[in-house]
Amino acid sequence: MKFLDQAKVYIRSGDGGAGAVSFRREKYIEFGGPDGGDGGRGGDVWVEAGEGLNTLIDYRYRQHFKAKTGMHGMGRDRTGAKGADMTLAVPVGTQVFEEDNETLICDLTEEGQRFLLAKGGNGGFGNAHFKSSTNQAPRRANPGLDGEERTIWLRLKLIADAGLVGLPNAGKSTLLASVTAAKPKIADYPFTTLHPNLGVVRIDAREFVLADIPGLIEGAHEGVGIGDRFLGHVERTNVILHLVSAVEEDPAAAYRTVRNELEAYGHGLAEKPEIVALSQIDTANAKTLSDKLAALREECGREPMPFSSVSRDGLDEILRALMVHIEERRADDMPAEPDPRWTP
Repeated sequence: MKFLDQAKVYIRSGDGGAGAVSFRREKYIEFGGPDGGDGGRGGDVWVEAGEGLNTLIDYRYRQHFKAKTGMHGMGRDRTGAKGADMTLAVPVGTQVFEEDNETLICDLTEEGQRFLLAKGGNGGFGNAHFKSSTNQAPRRANPGLDGEERTIWLRLKLIADAGLVGLPNAGKSTLLASVTAAKPKIADYPFTTLHPNLGVVRIDAREFVLADIPGLIEGAHEGVGIGDRFLGHVERTNVILHLVSAVEEDPAAAYRTVRNELEAYGHGLAEKPEIVALSQIDTANAKTLSDKLAALREECGREPMPFSSVSRDGLDEILRALMVHIEERRADDMPAEPDPRWTP
């Protein structure tokens, strides 16, 4: 299935049904009076986070969604039926924006969460509604109100516990394939990864979700390369794993390039907890490895963790370090337990 994380769609709720002009006509009943029913409400447009969805690809081939019009009122005081609602099923983690693509309408972070995007128009009154002592045979009825229409943007931000960042060919996809059941494309050329990938990591009988995004290069925030739009998929993560390849001639410069792009992107990414790791250590000898670790340590101000996804040297230590940060965040998000000594 092709990955699509942004879509522009047009929605319109249903118009209300018109009220009816009708009079009671039965044998042996004189002066039956008005009995025109009201029109039914138009259908609403909802957005709902559904189960088993991970892309917005459905909205590439269909961009117009309209709810049904309410049924018109009928004689014998029969009210028209409500128009059928229209529900947009989206993956968990989808944000809905106004047409300017900046004003947030809602953020669906839990399965089953719903939000009303456009309310259906009210049905019109039938002539039975207008009868009075001075107007016993009204011959007027209201049309239904028009539904609402608007253009919105759907933007998916994957929900993961940890995110991988780094230059192209830093070993992100190889790491994801080594520690999860995910099967990302792996090749020896830049920008092998063209869309985010998710995988579930299991370490010491505990699990967390790891996200891999396309590599960043200098100027990504200005649209160079694939750009930095995919950084939105690591905005929700608890910790970032920053990979620098041991193949790089200058690991300090490689680290600095990606950090600059994270800071230019904003949205709090630069302030997230970060673990720096030197990947692909199986490609360098001991002396070269020591020099690159020292250069990277001086640049990032912390001790980088060397590892190899192929030989799995140091890999478990990386995963355990990530798990520490993730569990700390999960503990902070847990609701506080009530004091057992308190009684109402």
